[in-house]
Order: sequence, then structure tokens, then C-alpha cells
Amino acid sequence: MFVQGGLCFFCKQPLSKADASVEHLLASANAGNNHDDNCVACCRSFNALLGSMSLKEKFQVVLNQKGQFKCPNSDGSAKLALQLGSKVKQSVSSKSKADRFTMVVANLKQRGASRPRTLKTLKSTIASLFPKGISEADLAALVQQLQASGEISLTENKVSYAA
Repeated sequence: MFVQGGLCFFCKQPLSKADASVEHLLASANAGNNHDDNCVACCRSFNALLGSMSLKEKFQVVLNQKGQFKCPNSDGSAKLALQLGSKVKQSVSSKSKADRFTMVVANLKQRGASRPRTLKTLKSTIASLFPKGISEADLAALVQQLQASGEISLTENKVSYAA
């Protein structure tokens, strides 16, 4: 907040500590880190709106404002949330299977030695990367793709990883 002059990174409105939130430009769920070049202070409501969107999706939300950026904390919060929500849902639902797979692989590599060792925890870990939910069929397809690409091997319910 100090570096940003006490203002929200997105709407440039004064930001109280109570309403401040750390926004990861590249979301933690998408393998983003906690370094200063990836984190900004913003309004808690805007951070909740962005969730774990990809960087591309976040840019789209901001660009869709066409220079008339309005923060969800301002008067038109419900209207803005509806406008952004419909556009965001469209972009999230159109996230390609390749993007999902890439995100899962990056997350597993980031975990290093802390990667899931059972199929149950692997599925749970993958599902946690999609806070808006992922179907059981898509989850199974991602696990199958991890196997087919050689990223993981399954023996009974045990998971092992390629070196």
C-alpha cells in the first residue's frame, strides 16, 4: 500500500487497511508467486471478483471498462459485478483444456516434493485450482492427460511423478 500511495491499484481510490487485499496479478492458483512484482494492493471486493482468473482474463475485465473503470466498492457495484460477471463467466468457460492442463502441470511442479502421492489427493489438489468448480469428467480427463503425457504414473491409487 505504501508503494501505491495508499490507493487501490485498479481504481486509484483511497484504500483503508480494513478494505485492502493483496491481489496476485498471476493468481497463486495459476502458479503465481508472492514477489512484489506479482502482488498489488486493491479493494477487497475487486480481489474477490477477480478470484483466480488467469492474467489474460484479468486484463480483459479491466479492458472491458473502456477507460471508465468503476470499482465494485463505488455506487454501481451491483451493476458492475453483473457486467463483469457475465463477461468473466464467458471467458472462464471458454478456457481451453490445454490451458487447464498447463496450469495443473505448473502447479504440480511448483509443489516440488509436496506433490500429492495418492489419486484421491491429486484429484482434490486439481479441483482446488478451479474455485468455480470442475466437473468429475473434466477432472478425470486431466488425470488421464497427466498419465498420457508421462507427467504422472498411477499404480493402483499411488501417484509417482516423472523426474
